[in-house]
Amino acid sequence: MKYQKRNKAIVLLADGAIFFGKSIGIEGSAFGEICFNTGMTGYQEIFTDPSYFGQLMVSTNSHIGNYGTTPIDNQSETIKIAGLICKNFSSQHTRPIGTKDLLDYFKEQNVVAISDVDTRALVRYIRDNGAMNALITTEVDRLEELKVQLAEQPSMVGNELASKVSTQEPYFYGNPDATYKVAAVDLGVKKSILDNLALHDVYIKVFPYNATFEELEAWNPDGYFLSNGPGDPEPLIYAQTLAKEIIKRDLPLFGICLGHQVIAIANGISTFKMFNGHRGINHPVLNISTAKGEITSQNHGFAVNREESEQHPDLEISHIHLNDKTVAGLRIKNKKCFSVQYHPEASPGPNDSKYLFSNFIENIKTHNLN
Repeated sequence: MKYQKRNKAIVLLADGAIFFGKSIGIEGSAFGEICFNTGMTGYQEIFTDPSYFGQLMVSTNSHIGNYGTTPIDNQSETIKIAGLICKNFSSQHTRPIGTKDLLDYFKEQNVVAISDVDTRALVRYIRDNGAMNALITTEVDRLEELKVQLAEQPSMVGNELASKVSTQEPYFYGNPDATYKVAAVDLGVKKSILDNLALHDVYIKVFPYNATFEELEAWNPDGYFLSNGPGDPEPLIYAQTLAKEIIKRDLPLFGICLGHQVIAIANGISTFKMFNGHRGINHPVLNISTAKGEITSQNHGFAVNREESEQHPDLEISHIHLNDKTVAGLRIKNKKCFSVQYHPEASPGPNDSKYLFSNFIENIKTHNLN
């Protein structure tokens, strides 16, 4: 392996904290909200997950890139993170089915990544001080200029990002001869969610983030789905209006992550920016109706107000995050609508919660019988 000189790199947080590292070979700067993911596997799925749009990702796993990349692991067509911070970056992979080294994968899309950072210290700092805007750069001689640019970066609060990652035109996914039809609103949907719907004998038409109920209804779907995605749910007026109409008509509706938050807002429940958020593949959740625990994959920086959810006469909390007792799932009483804050499709992560897709299909079957 040819030795490559690696330039100095810096992580600068909005509060002035600095961490040092080295460039992996892609020069430049990147800005975003800094966050960390504790997953030990699945880095490609994380990097291409649209929910991470606008964020600098810190990997707590000490080795990144060792199994390369493969097209089947992509959750969208391109890398969605703003930049990567890791401890050890492997520029060559040893995975037999890997088709490309991670370094080449990043170079093709010109995504800045830095390694040799004390990620343990950095994560501890974020845990103590909260998620905040930050920058990573190899342009260490421009630091004062970059500090000014960092101060101008928008807060994630109030930041509507779904439009940045949503499809611009409707498209179809799955088998046209499937038994059921589901209209999905793309707020930043992961490919694996569409795959799981398709595995349940569903043909999906994916609509843009600002699609109206009339546009979805014209396709005559059996059910409706609101996807995951990045940013603050509060500005998503189109999706909230759509959810209200679907719920009013008691049509089958399933929401994941950002879609879950939109459903909550549509019912008058507020959301809030979390101190750090939940990002990893081993988050424990309690299914209240079964009293069973589930290990889940999670990626969100906003959450639904629990007190308001408990006091709402038409809602019931279906799942609770066992680490901090935040709302992990909601169900509307006497309606065919439910949602979860986490990712039952995993990718990466465990499969404890895939039954939720079956529950959605059961709601569709019940509705079709009426």
